[in-house]
Amino acid sequence: MHPNQITRRRVRFIMLALIVILGAYWAGARWGPRAPSAVEAVPAATTAPATGTATAAPPPNTEGLGPLEAENVRIYHQAAPAVANIVTRTVEYDFFYNAVPVEGAGSGFVIDAAGHILTNYHVVENARTIEVTLGDQTRYKATYIGADQRNDIALIKIDAPGKKLAALALGDSRNLQVGQRVLAIGNPFGFQSTLTTGVVSALGRTVQTSDTAFIDEAIQTDAAINRGNSGGPLMNSHGEVIGINSAIYTPTGATAGIGFAIPINTARRVADDLINLGRVRQATLGIQGRAIWPGLAEALDLPVEHGLLIESTTTGGPAAQAGIQGGNRTVQAGLQQLRIGGDVLIAVDNTEITNQLDLGRMLNHHKPGDTITLTIYKDRKKQEVKVTLADR
Repeated sequence: MHPNQITRRRVRFIMLALIVILGAYWAGARWGPRAPSAVEAVPAATTAPATGTATAAPPPNTEGLGPLEAENVRIYHQAAPAVANIVTRTVEYDFFYNAVPVEGAGSGFVIDAAGHILTNYHVVENARTIEVTLGDQTRYKATYIGADQRNDIALIKIDAPGKKLAALALGDSRNLQVGQRVLAIGNPFGFQSTLTTGVVSALGRTVQTSDTAFIDEAIQTDAAINRGNSGGPLMNSHGEVIGINSAIYTPTGATAGIGFAIPINTARRVADDLINLGRVRQATLGIQGRAIWPGLAEALDLPVEHGLLIESTTTGGPAAQAGIQGGNRTVQAGLQQLRIGGDVLIAVDNTEITNQLDLGRMLNHHKPGDTITLTIYKDRKKQEVKVTLADR
């Protein structure tokens, strides 16, 4: 082959490689890794809201509509003014560590006349500024009030002096049934005030959305949920909010008909704490642990093959006060460092604990001051220890 042809082929190969690398970097930065079976928090949109947004509508005319259609129209007309399009601005850093402003978008909804808005924590996480556009296209700067990161719930607030804000009624998520009709309003891909409908597909799921956040007792729905819907309301046929749309199962990055919402009773508790106390009351045990698997159990000569190896305890925390011990030495296991020599937790109130998620779910069902019974192995001896949970 002629040398010039070889040179041209090399140049084309290098260019192709650069395109693939840059494309992979862009995809990773924009969308992140997406395993076919991944359940993930609905990402905030990273582009400006679309221009085709809805405007305030006159009272609905339901003449000639069927009963179900008329109900959809009525609920949408009633709820849309209280649904917020939330735009955040954060700062990220590029490959060369240059600061790059990034705009994200999500949804939320007004819950009272004072202007409090419920949304997902991941919608407003690390935001430098938060701007809210309501259904009538009025815009406000919002203030971050607080969050429950474990449950992915955040509360923000707008001030609208002299204006009577529309607010959504909060329902009860305890008595839902599979098959109930539900309606979702949000801002998918920046298209404000978009209505989708569906049913409650399943109840009682536990859905982990990140290393530190999960949805306990999740409401599964087939109402279409996409980027930008996160934080918006899931409502029943009375127009009451029964959940906060938060996560989707997405093999492709778009809706696959499997969405998950945080029960509104959980969100109501968080909002009440933030409004009345300025913080969220969360039960804590005061331990950090690592899930045990058979290979690790064999390598460390542990008495059980499953459980939580306690690596550390919080000084003065509930576990430490009850005599629970963390690791006393560090070993290298492949690319990870393990703190070993501590107690092994296998159950709480006779419910098996196999990982940190199990422990988080258990704590979610308790309040500070509750007393629980831990089943542990200490020096290879099985024991039961009572612990009074503290306020995180």
